[in-house]
Amino acid sequence: MTSPTTEYILNVARYVSRLDSFPIFCGYVLMVLLAGQWKKFFKPLNLRPVLVIYNLTASAISFYTLYGSAVALINSESTFSRQTSEQLQFTYKVYWFAKTLELLDTVFMVLRHKQRQISFLHVYHHSSMLLLSDMTYHSYPYVAISLYLGLNSAVHVLLYLYYGLSALHPENPPQWKEFLTQFQITQFVIDLVHATIGYMFYNYCIYGVFYCIAMIILFSNFYIKAYSKQSSPSNKRKGI
Repeated sequence: MTSPTTEYILNVARYVSRLDSFPIFCGYVLMVLLAGQWKKFFKPLNLRPVLVIYNLTASAISFYTLYGSAVALINSESTFSRQTSEQLQFTYKVYWFAKTLELLDTVFMVLRHKQRQISFLHVYHHSSMLLLSDMTYHSYPYVAISLYLGLNSAVHVLLYLYYGLSALHPENPPQWKEFLTQFQITQFVIDLVHATIGYMFYNYCIYGVFYCIAMIILFSNFYIKAYSKQSSPSNKRKGI
């Protein structure tokens, strides 16, 4: 006889395995594991024109999901509401598409021989957001999720704009890279406060609290390593 905790974990695993994005998730993880093989047999590709178009497109899509989330929050009486609408469901569908598209970040790193940038934080964040966006669209298209989706979209508007401009003008990239990581950490702190209140008073799942804590720890660790005074410029790495 299995314990309640084990049964809960098994149920979650069964649910995740039935998501439309699960095969993509498995393929993504497999690609990461085999990334080093590409470097052995192929030369790095120069993808600068592709990166300009890709990053600016990703920024524009994130702007749309930011707008859709803001509209839902403005029109709702509470940020903890479980209400939904056709507009919000479409916004979440676009968001799910965006998280799928953003897996190309890793693909481009592999093709350009940038394996050092494929950190645990990078892989965990991209793969988990793929599954979470799928779950949100199909099972939880609520206003309550709009705060998290909107904040993440706001970060990604600036993040992909930064990388798009950096690819367009590599000799003179924008000077607000450090701010982006600070913004990412702030995003998850706000998310953590909201998720904790939701868990305590609105019957939210506690996973949201744990996820936010994990992201704060991982991004803070990245920030310390990349931007502390002790780190040399050569140690600075690409963010998420």
